[in-house]
Amino acid sequence: MLGYIIQRLLQAALVMLAMSALVFVGVYAIGNPIDVLISPDATQDIREAAIRHYGLDLPLWQQYLAFLGRLLRGDLGTSFVLNIPVTDLVFSRLPATLELALASVLIGAFIGIPLGVYAGYRPESPLSRGIMAFSVLGFSVPTFWIGLILILTFAVNLDWLPAGDRGPTVEVLGVGWSFLTWEGLQFLLLPALNLSLFKLAMMIRLSRAGTREVMLSDTVKFARAAGLSELTILRRHVLRLISIPLVTVFGLEFGSTLAFAVVTETIFSWPGVGKLIIDSITSLDRPVMVGYLVLVAFLFVTINLVVDLTYALLDPRLRRGGRAA
Repeated sequence: MLGYIIQRLLQAALVMLAMSALVFVGVYAIGNPIDVLISPDATQDIREAAIRHYGLDLPLWQQYLAFLGRLLRGDLGTSFVLNIPVTDLVFSRLPATLELALASVLIGAFIGIPLGVYAGYRPESPLSRGIMAFSVLGFSVPTFWIGLILILTFAVNLDWLPAGDRGPTVEVLGVGWSFLTWEGLQFLLLPALNLSLFKLAMMIRLSRAGTREVMLSDTVKFARAAGLSELTILRRHVLRLISIPLVTVFGLEFGSTLAFAVVTETIFSWPGVGKLIIDSITSLDRPVMVGYLVLVAFLFVTINLVVDLTYALLDPRLRRGGRAA
């Protein structure tokens, strides 16, 4: 198991190095932030002084090495526009996005998996057909349209829930969380529901397909022949056998939700990192853009690493394969 962990850690480090280079080169090849930061009426001397101040006069490879050195110390640089350390800026917004992403993925998992298992266990029932029709709707309807309909229905017409913002928070270990208050939960519900519909549909279809496959296998036939109840078969065999793909989707969807919650955060004015990256792109704030993308890459790599290690716990063959390698 130790060899398997070391192998995955080395792979994760190499992926992060490659991603940091791609992100840095890609962002720094787009536009010139001096055109946004400095007035068009500024003299050439002022422009050259600003270029030297931000280190933009150095060759790209030197800028990248300087960035890499700061990154190894946990420093993502300083925002060109706000003159605030990018680390502080991103991490001040990250709890809001983490809260929203986790709530949406949990909604998708805790509702989607039971519905998908039922649809796979009773595929011909009217309820199962309705569940699968709903999953098609979740895949097909654009997120921004669903968000607008939710706001129009529950915030404008019914006046049950707030239309935007995050609401009050409670600090735990210096971090503010809105789900710890009833009013904060009301602010969280609509954006989390909007963000969870695609994940809900995916969980339904994945768990249904896995359940159908397992229910037709010899494992279930032998379990029924041994006199086990249907509930025991579902709990001990079906859920266990479909757990690996579900763990994969849960991890990857959590990472993708953190990275791509931009639309939902914009519609509901949710003060997360998605809103931050939109503002930084508008102002060509390169350090914030690079810092955000590197952080997203790190989250994806970390989540994939956790998923791989979870695989090893669920399937001992992977541990043996890691030792053999």
